[in-house]
Amino acid sequence: MKEEHAMQPQTSLSTLCYLEREGSYLMLHRTVKKNDINKDKWIGVGGHFEEDESPEECVLREVKEETGYTLTSWRFRGIVTFVSGNGVTEYMHLFTADGFTGEQTECDEGQLEWVPICEIEKLNIWEGDKIFLRLLAEEAPFFSLKLVYDGQDTLVSALLNGRKLETGHRR
Repeated sequence: MKEEHAMQPQTSLSTLCYLEREGSYLMLHRTVKKNDINKDKWIGVGGHFEEDESPEECVLREVKEETGYTLTSWRFRGIVTFVSGNGVTEYMHLFTADGFTGEQTECDEGQLEWVPICEIEKLNIWEGDKIFLRLLAEEAPFFSLKLVYDGQDTLVSALLNGRKLETGHRR
């Protein structure tokens, strides 16, 4: 019997949201989960789709679970295809939000902190995140960004709307 099932690529669907307030984004410093691909990285808030959820339903649920906030104003900004280099491809639905209600709660995945947008690139973030954060800052229209990693932390290629971008990494 062939091991075909072991060779099947894995895909996942997720959301990521950057809540904005007074020139800062709410960032999550991922420090809690063991074997977390985002361990020690700073990211926005979000997570994986549950069965039958739309991207909007997922982002609303995940933001509420991770922050305590209920979004009242948000924008669907783009789709980011992450190719890990480890056989996993994630289709991440990227949102920003500038309206929310409620009180911030503790997050069981790490520490939440409001970080000035101009300071975020100084944090330990994924190289590809710098690309889509720049697109958000530039108010780029809805985009598709494909980020290919080498199975570790190195970004090996990036395509914006199907066109290759320079990543700074040379092979």
